[in-house]
Amino acid sequence: MTLSVHPVVRIVLQRLMFGLLTLFLVSVIIFASVEMLPGSYANAILGQSATPETVAALEQRLGLDQPAYIRYFEWIGNAVQGDLGSSFAGGGERGRPVAEVIGPRLGNTMFLAMLAALVAVPVAIILGLLTALYRNTWFDRICNGFGLGLISLPEFFVAYLLTYVIVLRDSFAFTGFAAALPAWATSGIEWLLHALPQFPILANVNTDASFWERSWSSSLPAITLTLVTVSHMMRMTRATIINLLASPYIEMARLKGVSPFAIVVSHALPNAWAPIANVIAFNLAYLIVGVVVVEVVFVYPGVGQLMVDAVRSRDIPVVQACALIFAATYILLNLAADIISIVTNPRLLHPRG
Repeated sequence: MTLSVHPVVRIVLQRLMFGLLTLFLVSVIIFASVEMLPGSYANAILGQSATPETVAALEQRLGLDQPAYIRYFEWIGNAVQGDLGSSFAGGGERGRPVAEVIGPRLGNTMFLAMLAALVAVPVAIILGLLTALYRNTWFDRICNGFGLGLISLPEFFVAYLLTYVIVLRDSFAFTGFAAALPAWATSGIEWLLHALPQFPILANVNTDASFWERSWSSSLPAITLTLVTVSHMMRMTRATIINLLASPYIEMARLKGVSPFAIVVSHALPNAWAPIANVIAFNLAYLIVGVVVVEVVFVYPGVGQLMVDAVRSRDIPVVQACALIFAATYILLNLAADIISIVTNPRLLHPRG
C-alpha cells in the first residue's frame, strides 16, 4: 500500500529541501568570502610590531591555525545546534557569545523592517489600486514617474538625499540653486522645507524607550526603506490589476453596470492576492537584507551596522553569523513567497485524478 501525498505538500517539501541546500551552499560562500578578506585578526590585534611567535600563539588559541575545511565544518555544525561561536572582541575565549552580541542588534533591525513594512505595504496596495483604476490619467503618470525614479536610485542616495533635505531647510535661500529660481519659487520651497518635521538625522535607538519614541528615532531610515520598496510593490500591484481587468468576468461585471471601483476592489483584487502576496514577500526579504547600507548611513544600531564594524575589526565569527542570518532570512522569505504562489494555484489545489 503506497502512501499518497497531496501534490501541494510534495511541492512544498521539495521547495523546503531546495531551500536547505541553497542555505548550505551560501554558507560555503560566506565562509570562503571571509577567508579571502585581506589580513588576519591576530595581526590586526597585535599590530605590526608583533613577533611571528606571538601571532602564531594567538591564532592557535583562537583556532585559526587549523585547516579551513575543519574550521568550516566545526562552524556550520555548531551553527546548526544554535551555537554561533564567541566574538573575537575581548580576547577570543573571553569574548561574548555571538548570539548575545547579535541579539539586541537583530531586534533593532527587525523593528526597522517592521516599521517600514507597516507603512510600505498598505500604501503600495492602495496606490497600485488607484493607479490601475485611474490609469493613463495625470495621477497615474505622476505616481509611475515617481516610482520609476525611486526604483532607479540606490538606497544610500535616497538616504543622503533625505538627510540633505533636512539639513537644507535653514540654508536653502543661500544655495546656488535657490539663486537661479524666482522669488516666489524660493519662498514656496522654503515654506515646504520648514513645514516638514525635524526628523532626527542620527538614529539613536534606546531599547527602553516606548514604541513611538523608537519609531521617531528610526523615522528617516524607515522612510528611506519605504520609498525604495513601495514603488516596486505599487507597480506590480498596478500591473496585476490591469491584467485582470481584461478578463471575461470583469467584462461581464461592466455589462451588469457595476461601478469601476467595485470592479477593482470586489472582483479584481481577490484574484490578485496571490501575485501581490508574492511581491510583498520578496520585498520584505529585501527589507531585511537591504538595511545594511541604510543602517550605516544613519548609524542605526542594527545587524547591518554590526556586520560592517565586524568586517573592519576582522571579528570573523560575528561577520559569518551576520551574513548567515541575512542569507537564511532572505531564503526563508523567498520560500514563503514561493509556497504562497503554489498554495494559491487552483490547478495544484484541485489536481485531476
